Amino acid sequence: MLNIEDLLRIGPVMPLVTLEDASVAEEVARALVRAGVRIMEVALRTPAALRAIEALARRVPEIRVGAGTVRTVKDLRAAVAAGAAFAVSPGATPSLLDAARRESIPYLPAIASASELMVGFEAGYRCFKFFPAGPAGGPAFLEALAGPFPEARFCPTGGITARTLRSYLEVRSVLCVGGSWITPASALAQRDWKRIERLARTALAAARAPRR
Repeated sequence: MLNIEDLLRIGPVMPLVTLEDASVAEEVARALVRAGVRIMEVALRTPAALRAIEALARRVPEIRVGAGTVRTVKDLRAAVAAGAAFAVSPGATPSLLDAARRESIPYLPAIASASELMVGFEAGYRCFKFFPAGPAGGPAFLEALAGPFPEARFCPTGGITARTLRSYLEVRSVLCVGGSWITPASALAQRDWKRIERLARTALAAARAPRR
């Protein structure tokens, strides 16, 4: 099993998908795979999410599927049972940080401040989701953290777009970026898989451009 840092390095872009209908999960994932994406996050925000993760774990082995919006230990255990390759939270709690160390899949807690980062460090974590990245300070905030916390690694999510993803990836502590702009609700509703594939290709091309 890959650890969370290895998984994030699969990026450099991790689409975040919110699915109202589990039956379209495979089509979404295959569109992303055709574009070259090898990791995605399915948000646990709908009743369909766990069924979608379970289906993708069985049917689309070409892509690593994580469970996002994990807010409780119950959510974490449900993600494991569904076959998620990893779990991601929009924040962190002491109970989640503790329980995740004993689970069978890697876990990515989120931070939005230096104090939260120190709590995560104290619990043994070194990789974090930075959320909400835009409102919380963007690339400049991550650059500022590099001084006192050089070993921290991040996956920023929240408010990132195709135009801003490069500014995050140019921060040395950033392993990948996450976001929902690649799988917009309108494309999912219209089952426009070609549009999702095109958005994913554009994001990967921007992300893989040489660093300045």
